[in-house]
Amino acid sequence: MTAPTLPGLEPAPTPIAPRPGSRAARMALPRSIDVLKDIAIEYGVCVRPLAMRRTDLDTGLTEVIDLPCGATREDKCPPCAKKNRRLRQAQIREGWHRDDEPLPGPEPATEAQKSLILFRAHLEFSRDEAVRAAQWDQVTDLDEAIREVEEAIAAEGLRGRVGPPHATDDEDQDDEPGQRRKRSTKRRQDAPELPRRKVERRTVGKTYTAPDGATYQPSMWLTLTLDSYGPVRPDGTPVNPARYDYRRAAWDAVHFPRLLDRFWQNLRRCVGWNVQYAGCVEPQRRLAPHAHFAIRGTIPRDVLRTVAAATYHQVWWPSVDVQRYTLDRLPIWDEQAATWVDPDTREPLTTWTEALDIIDDDPDAEPVHVVRFGAQVDARGVMPGTEDAERTIRYVTKYITKHTGDCHKATTDRQRKHLDRLWHQLQLTPCTERCANWLLYGVQPKKTHAKLKPGRCKGKVHQRDTLGIGGRRILISRDWSGKTLADHKHDARAWVRALLGVTTDGTQLVDDQGDTTERVRHAWELARPDDPDVGPMTHRLMRSISERARWRSELLAAKDRAAQGSTDLSATQHSAQHNGEETQ
Repeated sequence: MTAPTLPGLEPAPTPIAPRPGSRAARMALPRSIDVLKDIAIEYGVCVRPLAMRRTDLDTGLTEVIDLPCGATREDKCPPCAKKNRRLRQAQIREGWHRDDEPLPGPEPATEAQKSLILFRAHLEFSRDEAVRAAQWDQVTDLDEAIREVEEAIAAEGLRGRVGPPHATDDEDQDDEPGQRRKRSTKRRQDAPELPRRKVERRTVGKTYTAPDGATYQPSMWLTLTLDSYGPVRPDGTPVNPARYDYRRAAWDAVHFPRLLDRFWQNLRRCVGWNVQYAGCVEPQRRLAPHAHFAIRGTIPRDVLRTVAAATYHQVWWPSVDVQRYTLDRLPIWDEQAATWVDPDTREPLTTWTEALDIIDDDPDAEPVHVVRFGAQVDARGVMPGTEDAERTIRYVTKYITKHTGDCHKATTDRQRKHLDRLWHQLQLTPCTERCANWLLYGVQPKKTHAKLKPGRCKGKVHQRDTLGIGGRRILISRDWSGKTLADHKHDARAWVRALLGVTTDGTQLVDDQGDTTERVRHAWELARPDDPDVGPMTHRLMRSISERARWRSELLAAKDRAAQGSTDLSATQHSAQHNGEETQ
């Protein structure tokens, strides 16, 4: 007797295989183009290369070369994004635990450079005398001489300008002449005071000495978050959406980069040395931005928490307490007056300059928004050369290849509604002084024009996928490693060439000054996909895959030879040492 099956616990039906030759059977087969792209991703080949036409200027030979697209997001090109992530990891690794300064001081000036600066000073003195005497023909000649001398100064190898260029009547002046607006630098009463020291010109942290004489130079890992806008659940959604402060969350997200800049400025002034950092900005599960940083050297945790609590950024913009217009009733553009006016009264809206003048004339004026960090400041020490250091580098660069909106996918209706509410608030939040959303609050933005569309600003912070993070997500200080990203790419190529024993001998020329310069041999131009010498994309991908497979085999063989060579060398040294001991 067969036992009865309980309701709801019936066994799942066995799937029936599709009939051979049917459409379902054909659709179950993998596509060749998809397999080709998967293999390209596996071998690290760019899946959307740029076809560049290279012409040899000596022989006139022309060939089409595929160059990587250089995408930084894996939804566009996974191999290029992965390569960029590895490059960022190498950059963080090289600058994190340095025990020396990455950038040495500038070289002393040569006598020729000093002579040019002195000659430029004499020309400036002569021009000033000509202006005082109203000898304008001489002023014109002296301006031309100054321009030639400054070109010679740049060609001699000096950086920057000696002085700003002289303004002439023919040059365009600023649209809004006048002095720059100045705000009071007095600290807020609700912010704690910070000690201010003279910043030393060093970027290396403190070295510690153990009782046994060993020296240690650890560094730190830091996480900074924004304040709370209301209690949230484990999935990041608010417990009570009606009481969740979406407006403050949107304004904080827009001005978060300014707050980070203020934090590093305050930290350097507080500790008294040029603190260096490398990190990434990404959204939390509640969709608010936070930042992870690797810091060179160590700083007491109490100091970091004090600086974070005392750091703020004030936004001195016109008031946005009242939204005067909606998307259904917007101001209109007056062609004759070249200004935005009220749709009912035809009165011009307040200009940007007038709105700021109102703030300057009010002694009791308050900033429209103040951005602050939250109470959660996570900081810990990291020793160089440990697995913890490598794990932290991977964690900092975890989401740099993903779009901001792809870091935390909304999988439930509650998460989707939370995202929609935040995005709706971001659509109405002004992002810059020229944002079209100012028209919703009865203020004309700076440098207004007729093409503005309130509520549809094209700024990056208003997009649904950015979550208000409109600035750069990778933040690396200037003196972190002493190299740019292009320099790190060059180092990686040089390492591969040295391992393979490949040399690139460039042809050098001697210019009129007697200096050697690299000879330009090739001319490059972007080829169109429909050009006759540009083959189909699939053919180009297959050639690149085959070439990359050969490169990988040669690189692995070179690594094996290098490892075998080091093993043989150590064995030879051991044998020589053993023979020497027997002789003794």
